[in-house]
Amino acid sequence: MRRFHFLSISVLMAAGVALFALTGIAQQGSPAGPYKVLKTVKAGGEGGFDYIYADADGKKLYIPRRSNPPHVSVYNLETLESVGEIPDASAAGAVVSPKDGHGFATSNPVTMWDTKTLMTIKKIDVQGAPDGILYDSFNDRVYILSHRAPNATVIDAKDGNVLGTIDLGGAPEQAQSDGKGKIYVDIEDKGNVAVVDARTMMVLNHYDLMGKGGQCAGLALDAKNEILFAACRNPQSMVILSAKDGKILDTLPIGQGTDGAAFNPKTMEAFASAGDGTLTVIKEDGPTSFSSEETLKTMTGAKTMTLDVKTDKIYVMAAEYEAPAAPPAGAAPAPAPERGGEGRGRGPGGRGFGRGFGRAMVPGSFTILEVGK
Repeated sequence: MRRFHFLSISVLMAAGVALFALTGIAQQGSPAGPYKVLKTVKAGGEGGFDYIYADADGKKLYIPRRSNPPHVSVYNLETLESVGEIPDASAAGAVVSPKDGHGFATSNPVTMWDTKTLMTIKKIDVQGAPDGILYDSFNDRVYILSHRAPNATVIDAKDGNVLGTIDLGGAPEQAQSDGKGKIYVDIEDKGNVAVVDARTMMVLNHYDLMGKGGQCAGLALDAKNEILFAACRNPQSMVILSAKDGKILDTLPIGQGTDGAAFNPKTMEAFASAGDGTLTVIKEDGPTSFSSEETLKTMTGAKTMTLDVKTDKIYVMAAEYEAPAAPPAGAAPAPAPERGGEGRGRGPGGRGFGRGFGRAMVPGSFTILEVGK
């Protein structure tokens, strides 16, 4: 019996080594895509995080941090060095109006600041639970998105006045503007994309994704060809549809735990970042033809992204977490952590602010990754 036991272990170990080697070969054998991680910066700092925003005109990168006290960290977009912060803003996202030089964060109340001095201008009282955010250059407005009603609060970017609210019929995630008067918002809990008239602040339509994708959290738009890219979690896919009538054009696989998407009109590529540490690149070969170009490994937990439209570089962020404590001998295993939904602290693969399923963040491990060709 003992001899057989050792032999079995030897065989298993050999099989494990072979499997590891084959896995490495498979990874190395994957076709190299055009994108690479160009820079990795351990920015450090404490507190969770959610959305990341690149101000291409102001050459700043904004990252809300839910530390104590909460704030929005600001970095030089070219060097990724810290240039300051917006204090007292317990926010999930941030945007900038280049026309007015005003920034906004989805804290409650919403924080408005001067993008040159980073000084707070005013606090804006809103209802709901601010989460996602959009700046629309069409009429210089900011949309504060909330999973709770009111689903969207519209703010004048010039003076910070609240112009009204919109019932989107569900929990909004990411939104895009076509720059001509229409806003598109993916509705996470309803499996559709809402179409909003930016002039009247009325919902015009809902495009049903028909089960091709669910819990959609990222949304990108090719405004010229009127094509939407909805990055969904369950099933995990990029649903590509017409912005004109909602007709589904294609569906392509993406990573697990997506929470962000973008489209680059210069390269005709759509991107989806995911918490499993992947960045999926989809090529728009034509108005009705699409292909998976690359799946780039980034960092586990890097589920949101932003695109610098001037340099074509992409930025994601993540952190490292302490290993979970071993349960006492004889104790039942802990239940699997919940995924999806609006809750904070859902961990690297799901929603939330990167709290790693209740595990503590390794001090100083918060990291920004710069991706490009």
